[in-house]
Amino acid sequence: MSTQPEALNRIRDAVGPKGWKDAPEDLQPHVTELRGLWQGSCDLLVSPASTEETSQVVAICADAGLPIVAHGGNTGLVGAGVPNGGIVISTHRMNRVRNVDPVDNTMSVDAGCILADLQNAAQEVDRLFPLSLGAEGSCRIGGNLSTNAGGVAVLRYGNTRDLVLGLEAVLPDGRIWNDMTRLRKDNTGYDLKHLFIGAEGTLGVITGAVLKLFPRPRRKEVAFVGAASAEAILALFTRANTALGDMVTAFEYFNQYSLQIVVDNIDDASNPLSGIYPAYALIEVSSLSDDNTAREALENVLANALEDEVIVDAVVSQSEGQNAAIWRLREGVPEAQGLQAKGSIKHDVSVPVSRVAEFLRETNRQVLEELSQVEICAFGHMGDGNIHYNINQTPDMDTDWFLSQWDVFKKIVHDQVTEMDGSVSAEHGIGLLKRKDMAMYKSPVALDLMRTVKAALDPQNIMNPGKILPDA
Repeated sequence: MSTQPEALNRIRDAVGPKGWKDAPEDLQPHVTELRGLWQGSCDLLVSPASTEETSQVVAICADAGLPIVAHGGNTGLVGAGVPNGGIVISTHRMNRVRNVDPVDNTMSVDAGCILADLQNAAQEVDRLFPLSLGAEGSCRIGGNLSTNAGGVAVLRYGNTRDLVLGLEAVLPDGRIWNDMTRLRKDNTGYDLKHLFIGAEGTLGVITGAVLKLFPRPRRKEVAFVGAASAEAILALFTRANTALGDMVTAFEYFNQYSLQIVVDNIDDASNPLSGIYPAYALIEVSSLSDDNTAREALENVLANALEDEVIVDAVVSQSEGQNAAIWRLREGVPEAQGLQAKGSIKHDVSVPVSRVAEFLRETNRQVLEELSQVEICAFGHMGDGNIHYNINQTPDMDTDWFLSQWDVFKKIVHDQVTEMDGSVSAEHGIGLLKRKDMAMYKSPVALDLMRTVKAALDPQNIMNPGKILPDA
């Protein structure tokens, strides 16, 4: 077995002078969590140029027992990318679109491709790659796969794991597992790709993927709606889902506070409705035909909902520019939170769609009973049951004291989610942030199965150690 200095030198030789860095200023962005919640350390930043180089690096680390953390765009929100010694493997040099096939409706790509670039590559052949999230200009598909990213189009197209046909990964012993299949049907045993998707780099390093493409919509229509309650917004979703079916690509919810902070803090943001309401929805429908079918169907749903007093106000955009302006309201909520409040206690949770309004009502009650002087910023993907339930401090509150109450509020939120058969992590993953919660809220049998898989694939525990699984 190599010593650590010997192993690091072998890694440098394997990737060449362009493939590694060890200066503190180069390592710093890769050891600090995006929001500054965690500070880690590593000995070397490695950027392989190919799957083969990645294989060599991992094999050297396996020989020396060196820990490995894989990085894509390093945009995660749960601390999964924070290293504790060892090396960081960055995939940014592995950014090739290997093949795009509009007949197969597939795209074969390197793990280091930026998500927005893949969206553009699909559009160039008149296809759609539907994964879309706020960090799409900097996040990389390997990280999206490793975290099973969600985003705004899950209602229509599913999570990232639903968009993958084939996968390539380097295993913890350095072997390359290549299953870059474009097949829609392959019933030959275990579907191994799903072990690595959502594993946050704890079972191997994803180096490539075959992604599903879809026909590109010709028309997109966006509406913004005001209502008296989350219950009314949920009733509107049921109507829209029944009448419009797969045309509904997104159905987003805002409470009054989450919209107001965007209007107050984001340049050029404005409420498109004539009044202020307790609850809002953003609805996007899309159509493969270049006519008014989708628009007319959406307008009909909204007109009926207004007539039946399910909702109070609604507007349908008249142009692509207005579409973008309405979407900016939703996309601006995380940014506005940072500008509005110094302290924010954040939760990414999901419950069955039918219970979203009940979850919001009951959790609001418990939170405000615990501390009435807080602001609740609740928004997210009502159409798939995923709510970002954040609790913000008021301006006159001490930030350090407020953040010291994180575990108190987390227990309120996560207990309520669990009571409703939900999940304490809907789309952001586990990482370090929710590792202890896994012991509290995940089935012991499920944890035992996960530990068995981890021990079988990574017996040395060198792949992103200390993430996801709580201590036994």
